[in-house]
Amino acid sequence: MRERKSMSESRTVKTQQVFPSDTNHHNTLFGGKLMAMIDDVASIAATRHCGHSVVTASTDSVDFVKPIRPGDIVSLVALVTYTGNSSMEVFTKVIAENILEERKELAAVSFLTFVALDEQNHPVQVPEVYAEDDDQKWLNQSGAERAIKRKERSVYSKELLNFFSTKLYT
Repeated sequence: MRERKSMSESRTVKTQQVFPSDTNHHNTLFGGKLMAMIDDVASIAATRHCGHSVVTASTDSVDFVKPIRPGDIVSLVALVTYTGNSSMEVFTKVIAENILEERKELAAVSFLTFVALDEQNHPVQVPEVYAEDDDQKWLNQSGAERAIKRKERSVYSKELLNFFSTKLYT
């Protein structure tokens, strides 16, 4: 019988302050910097869920909702929301907090997919994930639809790869 784990067991929180060196010429956090932070916390959540090393298979989306400014405290909350056989979908929300103004805002949301690997870098089965509250249930139930869209996008990506592999423009 396949092991089961709750979404909460994978929950991972990472918090850091945004410094001027983290920002672009708009005085907001670099999008690429935030994407790296998301990938980092999401990979920890995936590893926590499966107990194996993981690799990022895809980033479904990163939706930047609000700008993040220097001095803001950024908290990233990630948890495994849906599982396949060896893959795990991880939802990450990014909360920007201005401590001086006592204000918190949802700044970004993201879905990523990770694959669990054994010591020989072969995919391994991951525990099923189950929800414990209504918000988690929604994330879990809507995960099947996102998985279908991921597979469709994967087919399209392979077509692009085949097309461009013979036309390497510089």
